[in-house]
Amino acid sequence: MAANPISWFFSMYELDFSRIVPAHIQAFEVYYPSKPDKELMRLYGVDHLHRLNNNENALGPPPEVTGVMSDFQPKTVPVYPNGDCFDLREILSKKFDKDPGQFLVGNGSCEVIASVIKAFCEKGDNIITADKTFAVYEWVAEFSGFEARLIPLKDNAFDPKAMLDAMDRRTKIMFVCNPNNPTGTYWDKDTMTGFLDAVDNRAVVVIDEAYREYVEEEDFPDGMALMDQYPNVVTFRTFSKMYALASLRIGYLCSTPEIVEMIRRTHVVYSVNTLAQRAAFAALSNDGSFIRETRKMVGQAKVLLCSLFDELDLTYVCNQGNYLMVKVPISDTLMYRKLMTRGIMVRTMTGFRFPNWIRISLVQQPVMEEFCKIFGRIIKELPSSRIQV
Repeated sequence: MAANPISWFFSMYELDFSRIVPAHIQAFEVYYPSKPDKELMRLYGVDHLHRLNNNENALGPPPEVTGVMSDFQPKTVPVYPNGDCFDLREILSKKFDKDPGQFLVGNGSCEVIASVIKAFCEKGDNIITADKTFAVYEWVAEFSGFEARLIPLKDNAFDPKAMLDAMDRRTKIMFVCNPNNPTGTYWDKDTMTGFLDAVDNRAVVVIDEAYREYVEEEDFPDGMALMDQYPNVVTFRTFSKMYALASLRIGYLCSTPEIVEMIRRTHVVYSVNTLAQRAAFAALSNDGSFIRETRKMVGQAKVLLCSLFDELDLTYVCNQGNYLMVKVPISDTLMYRKLMTRGIMVRTMTGFRFPNWIRISLVQQPVMEEFCKIFGRIIKELPSSRIQV
């Protein structure tokens, strides 16, 4: 006898999520990205929007990428991309004097984070990272059912001793964001090698160098070089930040061939589209003058904003990277709304566990000057009764 179609229809809406959804997924808090710029401008009644929220390179990609974009042919669209980014891995191997098999390219760094965790963790394992850093390490571990041990920052930097103290036999991966997002602090060569010596190959150490191209300090360690001495090192890098390919979603990791082979087993092939691969290839052909111009822009912006914050007597954190943070005398969400009504979008930092702080991307001088003018006016107009101590 056929099932009653009406009963079947209503049964669709009676799923027992408590039974079919794992507990760690039920407990996980959903991340909702911001609305499209056009919708935000409509909501806040502005005719422009300066994006100072996501640490994007406002100069845009190197000029070599423009040619790749304009030459992209429609006949290419129906054809699958190269599944393992063969050409890009070849150029990466030449640039960094590695074997192509030491590179794995993903759909942004978020995908390679997931691939590493899937490759090494099983039920009962844990990963260790900081409590105030790039949140995706924690998120991927937690929604995969693994424990994320979050170690408090010390002087706004990763604390190597506390991370080592938190290790046990079920620790599989240590994530070190160097320089750290959002504080911009970094471990120098001695700190990094001392940490790796102490780990002593008991866990994989991921060194996330998403912002390394912004660092000019001579004592900054090179994760690519470290893996020659420390076979447990995995280095992450991205084309989203310095190279301004954020919308194309492309990043990569480098490690020993043996580690990369393990990670490859969990990695989704064909996840990086053809245009992204070609644009990344082109971007690597100009990492000299383009990087110098970007660093110059960031340096000028730092001087301007730090001078303003000193004048306003505000606490701020300005280190490496194309961003800085400032503590505001009102809630970060209220400051966000006030700035949005003037066409300026910043990142609220409560979600990073920095309540009442905002993070500001460092871009061209005219935009920075506009930010300073508007931000300064907002601060000076605050009634003393609204200011939080």
